[in-house]
Amino acid sequence: MCPLLLAVAAPRTPLLSLLLLRSGLAAMSTAGPLKSVDYEVFGRVQGRGPPTYTEGEAKKIGVVGWVKNTNKGTVTGQVQGPEEKVNSMKSWLSKVGSPSSRIDRTDFSNEKTISKLEYSNFSIRY
Repeated sequence: MCPLLLAVAAPRTPLLSLLLLRSGLAAMSTAGPLKSVDYEVFGRVQGRGPPTYTEGEAKKIGVVGWVKNTNKGTVTGQVQGPEEKVNSMKSWLSKVGSPSSRIDRTDFSNEKTISKLEYSNFSIRY
């Protein structure tokens, strides 16, 4: 839990601390460094399905960024969030994808540590 939040919440309301832990909010604040990575997925990955499933999976995992179909038949985008969540999304982009897709390979580039998130959600770009 965030030390400041712990200092404020713990003395007054232990129940609040427990609720924050159960909700996952505490985990977000102690998740480690924030990461950003660009990606491009190759294979049979075009259409409405792949970006929609990518958006859903990103929101489920808890990362932010964007995804879009390209004119060369790939899907590209950027993912940002706590390092372990970005790694989970990278694994999904490399191995799972949407039910209608066939992933041949996924290239990751520009991976870096960031001080704050540049996006507030995960979206599909057109």
